Amino acid sequence: MNILIKNIKTLVQADTSKLLKASGKEMSELETIDDAFVYVSDDKIDAFGKMADLAHSPKLQNQNNYQTIDAAGGMVFPAFCDSHTHLVYPASREIEYIDKIKGLSYEEIAKRGGGILNSARKMQEMSEDALTEDALDRLQEIARYGTGAVEIKSGYGLTTESELKMLRVIRRLKELSPLTIVATFLGAHAVPLAYRGRQEEYVDMIINEMIPVVAAEELADYIDVFCDRGFFTVEDTDRILNAGMKYGLQPKIHANELDYSGGIQVGVKYGARSVDHLEYTGDEEIQVLLDSDTMPTILPGAAFFLNMPLAPARRMIDAGLPVAMASDFNPGSSPSGNMQLILSMACILYRLTPEEAINATTLNTAFAMGLSDQLGTIAVGKKANLFITRPIPSVAYMPYYYGANKVEKVILNGKVV
Repeated sequence: MNILIKNIKTLVQADTSKLLKASGKEMSELETIDDAFVYVSDDKIDAFGKMADLAHSPKLQNQNNYQTIDAAGGMVFPAFCDSHTHLVYPASREIEYIDKIKGLSYEEIAKRGGGILNSARKMQEMSEDALTEDALDRLQEIARYGTGAVEIKSGYGLTTESELKMLRVIRRLKELSPLTIVATFLGAHAVPLAYRGRQEEYVDMIINEMIPVVAAEELADYIDVFCDRGFFTVEDTDRILNAGMKYGLQPKIHANELDYSGGIQVGVKYGARSVDHLEYTGDEEIQVLLDSDTMPTILPGAAFFLNMPLAPARRMIDAGLPVAMASDFNPGSSPSGNMQLILSMACILYRLTPEEAINATTLNTAFAMGLSDQLGTIAVGKKANLFITRPIPSVAYMPYYYGANKVEKVILNGKVV
């Protein structure tokens, strides 16, 4: 059934320009319509405008079979797009959380077999059904906070069998969940303990064994590498991305979280859709990104949880770059997929304006998933992924009033969920 949403206090990101991403000063631009309506036909946005024009809307002249939702003074936003998560995982890791409180670093925990390797051991023991059930609960949780699209990575397998298991779970989630889901193969998330000192052999296995099967079963949309100090080198990354692209897998990169790793440069070299984390980003990296179509993606939850330096988001935007902000939802370094909280962190920690932060968590994250032609703004012909807020005084109230769920109702694929 079609849906008419009326009496909207403010329609946010009413998109008539059809931008695929917002860069530099464009990030501060946010089209809004006060006292508005939106009409949804099937799963697409069919019309929007001011309430005063509703009676004369040609789209509704001959329509008499639609559900009416009264926003009652709430605002309507495009649903958040979360372009970096690891939300298929076997167990929480609060014990390591306590280790971090006591002073152990992320790298120290990883070197003693914790972190990603801890999740990998448990992943091998857990069934696809159990993983799917747990992940569906997490998807429902993030949808309640307004997320309508999410990228999910493998990477807690680290064996061919377990990596394929994760990716098959993600494929099942695509079928079962109303959220739009993108799958990323991240076999190069960490070096398994069995390959310590033989890292090149593990890279060989990713290239010669994992990638061909992932591609043959069409299990992934993207390929990713954790290119950073203590994980995979630029040379490893170069080999893996080159191999993945031969099988039609577009790159995304974990880059420069722990050091100036060269990850940004190798990502741009291979036309990565996004480079993510970016705590260590200087003038050279900014210039490389300016000369590319790669989306710089910052993960505030991870920097906050690990007490790391903050990526220079303000410098990047002022230089003319686009910036996306995603949750990095995972059990070890960012155990939250709440994109309302990421929106607030973008403003409070990274000094983005509310308008910039909204673009960073919707349009630009949609671009980082290759979906900004379908999602990320409210535009005629785009998928109807929206949320209605409870009555709030202003757009700025969304990041300002952090910690509470301001979402009243979520519509995904044109249906209330």
